[in-house]
Amino acid sequence: MKTAYIYDPIFLTHETGIGHPETSHRLVSAHSHLTSQDFYKKLNLFNPRDAEIKWIQTIHQPGYIERVKSSCETGMNMIDTPDVQVCPESYNVSLKAAGSLLELADQVMHGEVSNGFAMVRPPGHHAENSTAMGFCLFNSIAIAARYLQQKYDLKRILILDWDVHHGNGTQHAFEEDPNVFYISLHQYPHYPGTGALYETGTGKGEGTTLNCPMNAGLGDDAYREAFKDKILPATRNFNPDAILISAGFDAHRADPLASIRLDTESYGWMTEEMMSMADKYCEGRLISVLEGGYDFNALAESITEHVRVLSQS
Repeated sequence: MKTAYIYDPIFLTHETGIGHPETSHRLVSAHSHLTSQDFYKKLNLFNPRDAEIKWIQTIHQPGYIERVKSSCETGMNMIDTPDVQVCPESYNVSLKAAGSLLELADQVMHGEVSNGFAMVRPPGHHAENSTAMGFCLFNSIAIAARYLQQKYDLKRILILDWDVHHGNGTQHAFEEDPNVFYISLHQYPHYPGTGALYETGTGKGEGTTLNCPMNAGLGDDAYREAFKDKILPATRNFNPDAILISAGFDAHRADPLASIRLDTESYGWMTEEMMSMADKYCEGRLISVLEGGYDFNALAESITEHVRVLSQS
């Protein structure tokens, strides 16, 4: 099994200001920890590329894309909400973040690797069609799903979002699409306020959204139960052609922005479960991207556990 890894210092140039939790130090510590592992030498390293605007437009309105670009170029320090801090480099960095997922998609679909992880920022799963929110500008995982649909004609794509915050932008992008199954485990009620159990999709997409809201204080046992009773059966029934993971690591017990109590090892067994599904249903095709995670040590250890399992042969 070959595992791709994408990281680049360009992702450090998206400056969010003093005290902002979504800081470049997240990636510095995580990448340093990952490169110290013996299995790092087994990874296939790839460079990010710019996502073409036509692919960004499959999820975001053209006017919004232009607004992000002009806001960054003119030196504005926020877009839409104070938590989305930007700098002049943020637009280009966001294109690279989305493009990293497209690069992984190409490598996986061409059979060069079986799976891959993109350690990028800014994150993406909160970004709506025409609104920035939750530290996010462009919804990279959603753009990758559309890319796989339109370029490679995949019929069934499953997105698992285990970030502690519900991926409102991703859910809304596909809630009417029966060919993209969005599954989320997240603390609830919590930011951004979406992700209730009754949100199951609309119209033709009814039944292809599965939310697994978790009460504050829950941990590994509750997540295992959700996998056993809901997520794995739903994945089997859907029979995906590819699996995408919005890999936020802020459900870790050490994370300062939430109150779910997962251990580092939880990210290993969740990865194992989804790799098993990918091996059984979609020739191992699994693509993962960093979303949240704000305790530097917990993030570094959890990412390392995730990538270690991905790289196991």
